[in-house]
Amino acid sequence: MLESLRPDPTFHPTPRLAMQAARERFCYTALLSRDRARPDALAVVDLDAGSPTYGQVLHRLDMPNVGDEFHHFGWNACSAALHPMSGPAC
Repeated sequence: MLESLRPDPTFHPTPRLAMQAARERFCYTALLSRDRARPDALAVVDLDAGSPTYGQVLHRLDMPNVGDEFHHFGWNACSAALHPMSGPAC
């Protein structure tokens, strides 16, 4: 069974290997509505220091409903946690 698993090559089996990889050019992040007056959103941020839009939101996708509660979506910041052959690493 494990032999048939082919993890995404952009995931790194350890945090140390992730730090040695090429720098990310984009950041995909959740934008949370603190007071629930607006829906939560997803954003793409430019991380390329040489880009004229460095540090800016390049795209924003607002969710359709107020209260979608992205803070419950269960994502772990450590990509090693997503690597099926590394086990819990974070």
